[in-house]
Amino acid sequence: MKTENTTPDLFSTQSPAAMLNGVRREMMPGETILQFVRRHQGRTSIPTLCDAPGLEAFGSCRVCSVDVSRPGAAGKRTVASCHTPVEDGMIIETESDAVQRLRKNIVELVLTDHPLDCLTCEVNGNCELQDVAARVGIREVRYPTGKNHLDRPKDLSHPYMTSDLSKCIMCYRCVRACDEVQGQLVLSVMGRGFDSKIIKGMDQTFMESDCVSCGACAQACPTSAISDVFQSKSLVGQEKVRTVCTYCGVGCNLEVSVKAGKVLSIQAPYDAEVNQGHTCLKGRYAFRFVDHPDRLKFPMIRKNGTLEQVGWGEAIAYIAERLRGIREEWGPDAIAGVSSARCTNEENYLMQKFIRAVIGTNNIDGCARVCHSPTAIGMQRAFGTGAATNSIADLKYTNGILVVGANPTEGHPVTGAKLKQHAMKGKTTIVIDPRKTELAKYATHHLQLRPGTNVAVLNMMLYYILSEGLEDRQFIEGRTEGYEDFRNNVLSLDIGSLEKVSGVPREQVKAAAIAYATARPAMAFHGLGVTEHYQGTYAVICIADLAMITGNIGKRGSGVNPLRGQNNVQGMADMGVQPYQGAGYLDISQPDVIERFSQFYGVQVPSGTGMKIPEMYDAALAGKLKAMWVMGDDMAQSDPNTNKVVRALESLDLLIVQDIFPSKTSEYAHVVLPGASFMEKNGTFTNGERRVQRVNRVIAPVGEAKADGDIMVEIMNAMGYPQPAYDPKSLLGEISGIVPFFAGVRWDELGVQGKQWPVQTDGRDTKMLHVDEFKRGKGKFEFREYVETPEVLENAADFPMILTTNRILEHYNAGTMTRRTGNARIVGEDLVLIHPKDAASHGIQNGDPVEIESPRGKITVSALVTEDVKPGVISTSFHFPELFVNLVTSDISDSIAKCPEYKVVCVRIRKGELASLTAV
Repeated sequence: MKTENTTPDLFSTQSPAAMLNGVRREMMPGETILQFVRRHQGRTSIPTLCDAPGLEAFGSCRVCSVDVSRPGAAGKRTVASCHTPVEDGMIIETESDAVQRLRKNIVELVLTDHPLDCLTCEVNGNCELQDVAARVGIREVRYPTGKNHLDRPKDLSHPYMTSDLSKCIMCYRCVRACDEVQGQLVLSVMGRGFDSKIIKGMDQTFMESDCVSCGACAQACPTSAISDVFQSKSLVGQEKVRTVCTYCGVGCNLEVSVKAGKVLSIQAPYDAEVNQGHTCLKGRYAFRFVDHPDRLKFPMIRKNGTLEQVGWGEAIAYIAERLRGIREEWGPDAIAGVSSARCTNEENYLMQKFIRAVIGTNNIDGCARVCHSPTAIGMQRAFGTGAATNSIADLKYTNGILVVGANPTEGHPVTGAKLKQHAMKGKTTIVIDPRKTELAKYATHHLQLRPGTNVAVLNMMLYYILSEGLEDRQFIEGRTEGYEDFRNNVLSLDIGSLEKVSGVPREQVKAAAIAYATARPAMAFHGLGVTEHYQGTYAVICIADLAMITGNIGKRGSGVNPLRGQNNVQGMADMGVQPYQGAGYLDISQPDVIERFSQFYGVQVPSGTGMKIPEMYDAALAGKLKAMWVMGDDMAQSDPNTNKVVRALESLDLLIVQDIFPSKTSEYAHVVLPGASFMEKNGTFTNGERRVQRVNRVIAPVGEAKADGDIMVEIMNAMGYPQPAYDPKSLLGEISGIVPFFAGVRWDELGVQGKQWPVQTDGRDTKMLHVDEFKRGKGKFEFREYVETPEVLENAADFPMILTTNRILEHYNAGTMTRRTGNARIVGEDLVLIHPKDAASHGIQNGDPVEIESPRGKITVSALVTEDVKPGVISTSFHFPELFVNLVTSDISDSIAKCPEYKVVCVRIRKGELASLTAV
């Protein structure tokens, strides 16, 4: 007799679903059982030990096991929910008796090899093993205690990282974080069975290994087996404040733990869209500069040749009186302001407003002049806007990356780690750089060109894309202009000449060009190795041409994406800190723009282009510039041709320096004002992908220091302009009234993720630019020939080698902040990279002093002999002020943006004796 199946068919006519503990729940494509259950019942619904945010499913602990079956099928299966896909019609039981017994048994076995010193452990109350033990009902351990790993020594060798592997539960989370998040491959497992253990490098200490101190392993560790000196997983200091990192342009979110007004530690929030629980050692650990004894704590005025402490009232009154006097005697154009990418959007806006609306001049510039000013001009000429076209999240959708003149794993570590992961997976990666950077070592194509020849190599790539017929005709015809003239010029190039001058074989360039053109979509990234050149602006235009000619604009996984050097380079430019554009990039040469600003500010604002920073130096030396206000920039340390900069500063009648530490520039100041650090104020930063994010005050300013915005408001009012008290919320309202792409930016609506401009009035932001139309209407092709820099033409005969400059991971610019943290114990000096052939011909070995001489001066640096540079090229960083590398750099600059050419310095070298600095 036929027996009917009486099990109800719960799935046949409905959307894909599974039964979860007796309740039908809809499933999503690609979900694992663990993801499915958590989505419906919360993150703690299934206990786990080896699972962690941001890591691939691993399935080693089995604590997440569940029972699964099918309607009408006999029996159940017990599976690890973390890596088992949920299926339509699946019946899932998360708390069956068998599952509960299994979980308890697993955790008991783990505890037999774990020290039960919870009350004295740094993660007591915040230990995942502790939580899981309680969750599965552990009240006693039934198994006898076995041989414990208490004999494993603690590793306290590192300034930040620590380990106590007696507390390791072999979940592999640290190994996977090092591999999957940072891509450093430092941590691994040695041994088998009970003797297996986590090792660093070749079973070394943290300090001996290649660890980059990002802290991803410590944050991923479910116990205190790997931690840090700040005990960042401790529950001590329950106050948590979310803010944004002050270092590079990635804009990582930070969660700062505070107690009694002191910063205890920093973690990276897993829910942050920018950094997803990851950050570098600077963002996570290099924060102790905030309360360092060297901080400027009170205003000072130079009296009888000595800076003396004064009150704020006296300082502001003195500045106002001096500025009025100079303006009356010499006119407003005898005064200039220099703003900073380390300050907030609101503070930069106030600085340029002060210079324009109160002083009455357009002599306002900022530190972006010496880094990304060619990016803004070049991309504006090609696209209509100088900002990144896409989001970093688009790396998930790209088939290829082109990285020109950037070392992102050192300069932009979190984005760099993502680019490195792309390259490590064998995806198309093209690096154009004179150094063999970390990313270049994984790249499918590395074009190791001579410094200064970016335009030559990029033009060669354009030539091969056209000659191979790989251009996107449809995009070109529908979205661009100027193509035919551009094409004719490119195809008439002398490839042999460009090959010779760049030092890159044409076959390599051709292969790279074909790879970029056929990887569609492909993303282009560039850094200071593009912009800090005589032809910096034209190199940026070439990169824009490459994107347009291949149709890599306005779609996911494509675009041109500058890697901003400092945290708020983008925002500083957005706010109008440049002498030829006001806030919102409005052209101040246009009468209607002048009228708009005049009505908005309530005073007549000046017309005409002001002075860029290099022009300010020339004007000061000529006696035309009498006063300068410098906010957050150490130009005497960081700008090229130091001797000229110092002479210019010394010639001023009034130099006001506003900073958080004494600096080389403040040595020449008549007034020094103590600013607040990023942890001591509120405001917004705009990262390299146009994301406006809230910076939240964590602690009170040290001493009498004030937020830069408060200082600017005080001087504006002292000079008769009625500016309301500094408040980022209300000031954003003012900014949104004049900056078109900030129209919908509201403090209360930014949330924890921020918004990417342009932000519409209804609050909608923009992840990608130029989707249907360029900002300027049609994208503009522009051809430029390669031209040799005057530095080489004038000096190569007597100074035959080329010095280029670079950054290192552990330090930031002139090292003002990082030198005052544990980072100085990891890297304590600048080194010069020199090829073995050059080293041998000059009798130089690793660690030897190398005297580097240019037409402007000489310095002595310790040698690092390496094949990362080619013969004839040397490279050094500039993080330690005692090196004073800018004694040898020139004041040759980009022909349009006036960005200094740090990347090409003609020098000669010899084996040195003692460290020395000499001006010529």
